[in-house]
Amino acid sequence: MSVETQSPIAQRDPSLALPIADKVGWTDVDIRAVDTVRVLAADAVQKTGNGHPGTAMSLAPLAYLLYQKVMKHDPTDPHWLGRDRFVLSCGHSSLTQYIQLYFSGYGLELSDLEALRTWGSKTPGHPEVHHTVGVEITTGPLGSGLASAVGMAMAQRRQRGLFDPDAAPGESPFDHHIYAVASDGDIMEGVSSEASSLAGRQKLGNLTLFYDENYISIEDQTDVSFSEDVAARYAAYGWHTQVVDWRQSRAEDGTYVEDVDALYAAIQAAQKVTDQPSIIVLRTVLGYPAPTKEDTGKAHGAALGDEEVAATKKLLGFDPDKTFEVSDEVISHVREVAARGKAAHEAWQPGYEKWRANNPDGAELLDRLVAGELPTGFAGAFPTFDADAKGIATRAASGKILTALAPVMPELWGGSADLAESNNTTMEGEPSFLPEGVETREWKGGPYGRTLHFGIRENAMGMILNGIALEGLTRPYGGTFLVFSDYMRPAVRLAAIQQLPVTFVWTHDSIGLGEDGPTHQPIEHLAALRAIPGLDVVRPADANETAIAWRTILQHKDRPAGLALTRQNLPIVDRTVYASADGVSRGAYVLADAAGGPPDVILIATGSEVSLALTARDQLAEEDIKARVVSMPCREWFLEQDQSYRDEVLPPTIKARVSVEAASQLGWRDFVGDAGRTVAIDHFGASAAGPVLFEKFGFTPEAVVDAAKASITDATA
Repeated sequence: MSVETQSPIAQRDPSLALPIADKVGWTDVDIRAVDTVRVLAADAVQKTGNGHPGTAMSLAPLAYLLYQKVMKHDPTDPHWLGRDRFVLSCGHSSLTQYIQLYFSGYGLELSDLEALRTWGSKTPGHPEVHHTVGVEITTGPLGSGLASAVGMAMAQRRQRGLFDPDAAPGESPFDHHIYAVASDGDIMEGVSSEASSLAGRQKLGNLTLFYDENYISIEDQTDVSFSEDVAARYAAYGWHTQVVDWRQSRAEDGTYVEDVDALYAAIQAAQKVTDQPSIIVLRTVLGYPAPTKEDTGKAHGAALGDEEVAATKKLLGFDPDKTFEVSDEVISHVREVAARGKAAHEAWQPGYEKWRANNPDGAELLDRLVAGELPTGFAGAFPTFDADAKGIATRAASGKILTALAPVMPELWGGSADLAESNNTTMEGEPSFLPEGVETREWKGGPYGRTLHFGIRENAMGMILNGIALEGLTRPYGGTFLVFSDYMRPAVRLAAIQQLPVTFVWTHDSIGLGEDGPTHQPIEHLAALRAIPGLDVVRPADANETAIAWRTILQHKDRPAGLALTRQNLPIVDRTVYASADGVSRGAYVLADAAGGPPDVILIATGSEVSLALTARDQLAEEDIKARVVSMPCREWFLEQDQSYRDEVLPPTIKARVSVEAASQLGWRDFVGDAGRTVAIDHFGASAAGPVLFEKFGFTPEAVVDAAKASITDATA
């Protein structure tokens, strides 16, 4: 037999056992393709000098099986509505996905793999949504992808209920599955526990998780810190569990056998379980078959080295002197998946067209959501609030706004991390999102409900909200206390990185919450959140500002926002006397101008402190000091305005300025300047009634007046 007509795996070292893959129909070309994945992963990391080759090498059979046989996807239409979703929670192993996207014809080519982790490449160190075609989610922080996959699964169920609730299981064009791959690190992170627990309670049968149990992390063997039975843990969560142990044969006779048929059988079994999420624990050898570095931490997070890469290639029957070697036979074979995906899409299309014909209202809604458009009647749906000195808390106003939006925006849904009544996140009369047969005395609903109950799982809530947004058709929100945004910060940051339209509802926004004391009173949180690029932090001053804040947030499609809302009542500003709350949409506006000429001082305030600034303005007027009050609910929106508007609100010639916010002063110097003063709090709070704390810590009109006078003195010195 000539070299040209030899089997593609003829040069493979006989010491390596061939995969068991008869039932899945793998040919020698498929085996060669999987081995090609391994050498490409090794070459890519070696070329750039850093990265994570080991997992991509050992998970090559799983990734290939998913993309080539299991998942419903169409490389010719990456955003096909009926596609399954793939989440690589272990984003450090980005090559696990990149190589399959290259194989499947999503637009990546060999040159992109060669450019791994380099400036301007399509193959960054971790997968990034909106950057690489075929990537559904940005992953990297361990556990976050797994948690967001839970959100995707929840969103898929909600969307099916929104559009096609009566279809038989598996018969709706809105039926699809979420497949996630996780590593030891993902499973160790606390957020995965939070999210997996909720997934079990929600009986998310549309979610399958593959846990790559290879017993290796960067610090080598995980035994030094991790020994739990993960399958048992997930069974306790309410998951359907299976173990596929490719390491067993090595333990018995030293030979490592990748039983792909057993893996595929486990996937098929998982697909039949519709009332539980499924986990398949896949025991692999990291970095297989690198001769000296497989099954070690050295194969996890670093290049293998030229000698090790060459030796690996020789074992697999590749030329050690060639890099990025892909035969025409392999690439021609793997690219056939595009035709299979297109055929699956075409088979799906008639059912979708039939649904559209039978559901014109649903089709109209779907088209609007796909286009990212707001509903007719959106602007008129927001309530207005009459002036009231007693007023209401902005958290309560937010709840009324959500209830008013419910019939107008069916895509809007959300809930709270066990604080629904405190956060006012429940749309009145809307059913809860609960699995079949699960209701409580207080909460009624079903699988397609609208009110989300996250439990006391703030970080998972944030990640799940991100996953819901990534599904693409609905707008999620979730609430907790502002101080507990600390628990959520990883999720909030990822929402900003991914430019997701998620709304975080953070209530109890200052020492004004009172008796719960310093553990619950946010001080540094507004400053810390404002430091996140791409996040809009909005702190409205009254009920009408809250309405415009919600309106503006929902008009944005490419960024997350955090609403900081009060526990305590705030006066509802008389808009017949003061400026319209529409100015909120510009981030800052002149609420009350000086009478009788240019202002001597500008008082800039947010949230509950705006009413203090208004009172201080009146007191200053009694002393013939002219003060302008600027309400600045959102710095980010204000800084987006053109310079002329910003100068109109904060004239550069007026140096006397005072900021008033019951939080850290960090960042306010940018607005008040060298002559300015900050009325702020840079220490922790105390346990007492909110009004007492405001007085004791200097949040009074008198304190603002004193600060204004001091600033005027400095500005004129």
